[in-house]
Amino acid sequence: MKFFLCTFFLISVNTYAQIQKAPARNEGEGPWPQLIIRGVTLINSTGAPPIGPVDIVIEKNRIISINNVGSPGVPINNERRPKLKDGGKELNAEGMFALPGFIDMHGHIGGREQGTPAEYVFKLWMAHGITTIRDPSAGNGLAWVLDQKRKSENDSITAPRIFAYTSFGQGAKQSITTSQQAIDWVKENAKKGADGIKFFGAPPQIMDAALRENKKLGLRSACHHAQMDVARWNVLNSARAGLTSMEHWYGLPEALFTDKTIQNYPPGYNYANEQHRFEEAGKLWKQAAPPYSEHWNKVMNELLSLDFTLDPTFNIYDANRDLQRARRAEWHEDYTLPSLWKFYEPSRQSHGSYWINWGTEQEVVWKENYRLWMTFI
Repeated sequence: MKFFLCTFFLISVNTYAQIQKAPARNEGEGPWPQLIIRGVTLINSTGAPPIGPVDIVIEKNRIISINNVGSPGVPINNERRPKLKDGGKELNAEGMFALPGFIDMHGHIGGREQGTPAEYVFKLWMAHGITTIRDPSAGNGLAWVLDQKRKSENDSITAPRIFAYTSFGQGAKQSITTSQQAIDWVKENAKKGADGIKFFGAPPQIMDAALRENKKLGLRSACHHAQMDVARWNVLNSARAGLTSMEHWYGLPEALFTDKTIQNYPPGYNYANEQHRFEEAGKLWKQAAPPYSEHWNKVMNELLSLDFTLDPTFNIYDANRDLQRARRAEWHEDYTLPSLWKFYEPSRQSHGSYWINWGTEQEVVWKENYRLWMTFI
């Protein structure tokens, strides 16, 4: 009997069946030539403490002045306040706080499997103060995401600002197997108007060529260093080639290994089995260099010198530390979309719903995993 070892490379492109686009905006007011937010307490995001009352003057979608108009608990002298121009709008925000909009660095707009139309997702973000999102992979297709981006910019839909990062290889007419094909795809992606690329891993020569070309064109990039490729190409390799941000944790513990290049997979492990994948992922940081060790510091210092961004997405794995607490949160019955509740039941098929056999032993391991992970962050 002959055995053949087949080595192959496939670009994995995660695209969903397209969801319903956001409808035309039929609520809200504006824009106005001038907007003044009156009497608000400001948190400016620089590390400064809250201060107020202040009047914030906005013109042409830009803050042009922030004016201290008094002291707390004392009537405001109107003579100190900026004057409203003709056609302008005032908002009385006394007793309220103003914060800069939050940026969601890893915001999938969703797919039909989750049962979340774009309007639901966009308004949920906006209601929580998220005014900018980065859609990694453009799972509904780049043209779809760019259409929603343009409509958001024009205020014709209710949505945050959108940055579209196309999944590497999306829309390619054939598999990308050479460096030149990678370069050509990156150029075409830029011409289409994408803001960047989301990678999942590829052979080293493909990753290197694509990242360097993308950087040359001035676009940004993200990478989920999936286990199928991370042994050959981890976060340090990507950062050196021009990657601007890493997603989740993938690729970072591997860069911190001192005695191995491959994580300790147990017998019977199957990457397609998400119970295996995420249970073993909880043991990964324990295999890396310990905090503040020589190699740990060396990796951190190099990433800092490269101005590299870590996008850990802590929240999506939080249930791993206490599954029943997450599943039985008291607000689920009133606020969780039924289709999402169904999607995140333990499942062998729904991505990220892997708690088929999840017990205290997995939760304890993940608690320690978080401790080590967050120490590096």
